[in-house]
Amino acid sequence: MLEALKNEVCAANRALESSGLVKLTWGNVSGIDRASGLWCIKPSGVAYADLKPEDLVVLDLEGSIVEGSLRPSSDTKTHLHLYREFTEIGGITHTHSPYATMFSQASREIPCYGTTHADHFYGTVPVARALTQAELDEDYEHHTGVAIVECFRKLGLKPMEMPGVLQAHHAPFTWGKSAMDSLNNSIALEMCAQMALGSFQLRPGLAPIPDHILEKHHSRKHGPGAYYGQKK
Repeated sequence: MLEALKNEVCAANRALESSGLVKLTWGNVSGIDRASGLWCIKPSGVAYADLKPEDLVVLDLEGSIVEGSLRPSSDTKTHLHLYREFTEIGGITHTHSPYATMFSQASREIPCYGTTHADHFYGTVPVARALTQAELDEDYEHHTGVAIVECFRKLGLKPMEMPGVLQAHHAPFTWGKSAMDSLNNSIALEMCAQMALGSFQLRPGLAPIPDHILEKHHSRKHGPGAYYGQKK
């Protein structure tokens, strides 16, 4: 079942460690097949080096396990809520990468200071609010997804223009067209967080990139007029 998807999601999870985004098992990647409404995610606590495609847990959009004998990631309900609410996304990556997590723990947005950031994220990467005690008690992982979706609705953000978010006191989540695309966005987010912190340290009070440069760099890689890369 979903062999191609499981192979991709497995490869993306295994790349988390080699990319430098995670230590131990501090991260997970999932991917969805929109045609069937089924998706798969890394099992909880399994070392990346030991992970095989057949280890992945397949679920439906109600959260029921369809295939797999292992317990799915503890973040499964967050991924599930994002897939249900952000219907254009095809993959999700969650890590505790150092620089993006620094911004998350400080509950600080990542401003867009330069073109590297603008190429991947259309403006400031937002922070989803901290959860309440009642939300933690009821269903922590589900309400993490709720807070992220609430943040995007409140700010009027489009998930594919802003393929990432920082969860206050927690860590980043990214998404994309596929599992591998979400992983690449996680790598980009970590690099942008590191560069933003360094830029601010070099020049406290630094203003964000001018809007016209942001627009140019984002639009040349995304949207109908994009001309970066090769035609498909």
